[in-house]
Amino acid sequence: MAALARWCVRHRLVAVLLWLLAFAGTAAGATLAGAAYSNDYKTPGTESSRATELLSEGFPGVSGDSATVVWHTRAGTAGVRAAAVEQTMTKALDEIAELPGVAAVTDPYDAADGGRISEDGRTAYATVTFDQPAEDVDKAQAEAVVDTAKAAEGDGLQVELGGTSIGLTETSGGHLAEIVGVLVAAVVLFLAFGSLAASLLPIATALVSVGTAYAGITLLGHAMTVADFAPMLGTLIGLGVGIDYALFIVTRHRRGLKRGLSVEEAARSAVATTGRAVVFAGATVCIALLGMLILRLGFLNGVAIAASLTVVLTVAASVTLLPALLSFIGMRALSRRERRRLAEHGPEPELPTGFAARWSAFVERHPKKLGALALVVMTLLALPTLGLRLGTSDQGNDPRTTTTRQAYDLLAGGTSRSSAAESGGGFGPGVNGPLTLVTEVDGAADKLALDNLDTTLRATEGVSAVTPVTYDTGGDTAYLTVVPDSSPQSAKTSDLVERLRDDVLPRAETGTSLDLHVGGVTAGYDDFADVIVGKLPLFVGVVIGLGCLLLLLAFRSIGIPLKAAAMNVAAVAAAFGVVVAIFQWGWGSELLGLGRAGPIEPFLPVIMVSVLFGLSMDYQVFLVSRMYEEWLETGDNRRAVRVGLAETSRVINSAAVIMISVFLAFVLSGDRVIAMFGIALAAAVALDAFVLRTLLVPALMHMLGGANWWLPAWLDRRMPRISIEPPETRAAHERLADVLVEDVEKERPKDVRDIPG
Repeated sequence: MAALARWCVRHRLVAVLLWLLAFAGTAAGATLAGAAYSNDYKTPGTESSRATELLSEGFPGVSGDSATVVWHTRAGTAGVRAAAVEQTMTKALDEIAELPGVAAVTDPYDAADGGRISEDGRTAYATVTFDQPAEDVDKAQAEAVVDTAKAAEGDGLQVELGGTSIGLTETSGGHLAEIVGVLVAAVVLFLAFGSLAASLLPIATALVSVGTAYAGITLLGHAMTVADFAPMLGTLIGLGVGIDYALFIVTRHRRGLKRGLSVEEAARSAVATTGRAVVFAGATVCIALLGMLILRLGFLNGVAIAASLTVVLTVAASVTLLPALLSFIGMRALSRRERRRLAEHGPEPELPTGFAARWSAFVERHPKKLGALALVVMTLLALPTLGLRLGTSDQGNDPRTTTTRQAYDLLAGGTSRSSAAESGGGFGPGVNGPLTLVTEVDGAADKLALDNLDTTLRATEGVSAVTPVTYDTGGDTAYLTVVPDSSPQSAKTSDLVERLRDDVLPRAETGTSLDLHVGGVTAGYDDFADVIVGKLPLFVGVVIGLGCLLLLLAFRSIGIPLKAAAMNVAAVAAAFGVVVAIFQWGWGSELLGLGRAGPIEPFLPVIMVSVLFGLSMDYQVFLVSRMYEEWLETGDNRRAVRVGLAETSRVINSAAVIMISVFLAFVLSGDRVIAMFGIALAAAVALDAFVLRTLLVPALMHMLGGANWWLPAWLDRRMPRISIEPPETRAAHERLADVLVEDVEKERPKDVRDIPG
């Protein structure tokens, strides 16, 4: 690491140009190639997946994504059957039918589709079927449909659109989230350093690495399935960890300058010490993210690789680009007051003073009380996690101002935007997410059974309506639509899916060869959730196991990895509790512009566990590595914990404030999923930094004493030596290990505080 830093400092212009060339090259490639993201939630082998396959084979024109065009006439105006309204909307629907990518458009004014006009005659809807699944529909095609439909609006006539493809057209916060996060980070860095040049370097390093990763993820979408939120998620993680990693290195560099080192030596020393911890922390984040690969789901594979790519590039920039930039600014990494004091008084050791030192001593005096307090806080925040419900967060959860939310409410029988007290009539919430029953047909007996199934389905609890059976041209495949009396996100709809599969349809198959498969939005999400939940224990076990193994090798202790695993689980549980309270219970979600309460998307727990576990490891590494250095030098656990906390708590808290600000800024993105990530990560980092790492962890380490660093002698001899400390510190470690091994072999206790460094 030291040699790498030295090269980057001595060839600083080359290092900077190489990074700028990499950024420009990937950005140009991404611009030319364009985006190819895909939200493919396929879970091969599930019933909903089989239903989709049969529908695609037998009814190619129906298997594409569908959108709804909803129009509503306000009170005091003619209904939707009025000649003027019918003429206007029929013309609009005809124009939509001619647009590229549109396979078919229904017309509620046809006699066969009379059920698409509400009983009060003031609301009607048409279905627009695209020729591609939602993940393949071009945004421009969806926008053309929206523009054509919206052009029909007029006095007394409201037109709204819903559907997955239409959701692509909703305006988001653009890059406002990134801008706000970066600005807040810049302010915090300036307050921490007092130097404008030093405060800008972490941001510049993060922006170059994240920008390169963003373009790289765009290119990655052409090689594998990458979700459309992956670039934003990568940016969110990259900005947070990138600025933090650079902050730790710059802080160590500034400390070296104050001790009288030259710019080159200070940069080299910072990378050789803190840079090692950065690489190690980045590796733990990547391991946690890549743990998603064991789930063997294409949708999550792309997210894992995209996020890991971002972390790898931020780490690389921190240990290569940052030292080069530090050499450019020279002594300006220190504030004017610090440079003046250095010139007048010469190098001085930087001792922890102020609140950090007082807090560290306070924790040392009251470890049991403070540890119990921290444990109570984490437990209370984690309690809502027990009520976590995975399910379909539909467009009824969108902000009130969006056209998708307006269309959803009008269909369900909610209110139009023109008057909060005005009933929209509607068709019931189930229209927003019908279930599709698909089967292969073999002979007249099967057709007769299907025709008789209509009566059974209508009598089933939770069913609002059933459409007639539709056969393909060869009569080999058939499907019918079941409209629930509850919304797609409702637990009642999930119960209906289970009831159909377990009770209703098996009895309907008696005496036939029918094998009916239940598909649709809710069924697909439920199957996706079942697959993930089934593999979640293995996933969590692998991630925790690998993380503990890395910490065991780095700190050569049994207690450190076990405490880290417990702390990480606590941070994840508490963060989930916050997410459940805000998004599932709806505590403030509307005020934040995140729509109303709803279930948590099935894929979020896996991604959040990966990211949160990785980020939690960061602070553990930076905090304990400093304690470890002191332990190796003195063998005094109380001193090691006190000094380690005093020297790192300020920079950890500054880093936490930066990361929290960046994550919370992503609430402005306008995307519910990204907002979930932002709030979850912000909550986890806040609790991790201000409750766990600066309160509970040091309290436990004080109570455990020398047992923190215990490792069986036989295991110590057999373990490979990979360490995050520089060679000179490793030498001290080896001397201390030799003393401890001799004591064990002689079977006589020794006070570790008496062991020389």
